[in-house]
Amino acid sequence: MAGHGTDRHPHGADRLCEAGDRVYSRAVRRGRVPRTDAEAVPCLVELALLHPDPDDMTWLVPTSPQEVMTRLLRGVYEEVSASQARVGEAVAAFEWYAGLGGRVQAPTEGMAIRVLDGLPRIRAAMDEATEACTTEVLTVQPGGIRREDELSEGLHRALEMRRRGVRMRDLYTHVARHGQGLHNYMELMGEAAEARTLDEVVERLILFDRKVAFIPANADRTIALELRHPALVDYLVTVFERLWRLALPLAAPLPETGIEGITHRERSIAALLAEGHQDAVVAERLGISVRTCRAHIARLSETLGAASRTQLGVRIAQAGLDGPPRSPDLLPFSSPGPGPESPTAL
Repeated sequence: MAGHGTDRHPHGADRLCEAGDRVYSRAVRRGRVPRTDAEAVPCLVELALLHPDPDDMTWLVPTSPQEVMTRLLRGVYEEVSASQARVGEAVAAFEWYAGLGGRVQAPTEGMAIRVLDGLPRIRAAMDEATEACTTEVLTVQPGGIRREDELSEGLHRALEMRRRGVRMRDLYTHVARHGQGLHNYMELMGEAAEARTLDEVVERLILFDRKVAFIPANADRTIALELRHPALVDYLVTVFERLWRLALPLAAPLPETGIEGITHRERSIAALLAEGHQDAVVAERLGISVRTCRAHIARLSETLGAASRTQLGVRIAQAGLDGPPRSPDLLPFSSPGPGPESPTAL
């Protein structure tokens, strides 16, 4: 059985293969099985009958038979007009799952955190949450200029929610303002969506109706967490609302820095440099490339008259760029350039 691939399991949850039957039954009896046990039956993961244990991803835990039965019934009702023959097969499958129902406890609070392993599972869960959403979606979208494929991937969900009257609020970095794709997207959404921007935002977050949230669980975002625990969701809503109050509307101009020759982005870079971050970290947090970040740092050094990185740090502090903007009459530099001292005086 170890050599079987997905082509050897062309079935649905209502008619498991023999190997899938054995592994799923074992998982239901024991509460979980090692991930290696499911390597020969990838159908169980693909059909979401098994999913990673949030506490130890080397193990797989079963979806309860009750939940499987509910899912199957929903699918059958959608297909019944096209295939009456499927009903009899599904009924037999429900009886089989019902026979297993007493072997595990019903889902508890632990099911409020579900691991979604793989992009297909993530997209399916997102589609399900989109379909159930009735009032509001809140999102945080980190990174810089949004790629066209990223915007297009979720466009069908957004348009469907707009049709139902769902309101959307989106947070981006200031850099995202420079992408025409985002402006086209917002124009298409009309009054159904509102966007604001910040220098930097938290990791990706999507909240539906303040009841379910999705966050990435690894660096390349191929694993996600679906959160339904009220306390966790409320916490994430609070984070979003506080960031929203600090953010600027997409149509509003960025504020002036108060120092001639220094842009808003360069002020943001200066503040992160003052915290001791390396160029790559600064670039990632602001959603720009390392090359662009270093070009801004070079211009910042020239404007402040700094001949070295060490001197740049001192100049940033002297100019008040290491924290919130100061009153103009408190700034040591009233004009571009290093002031009365020579660049090598420090």
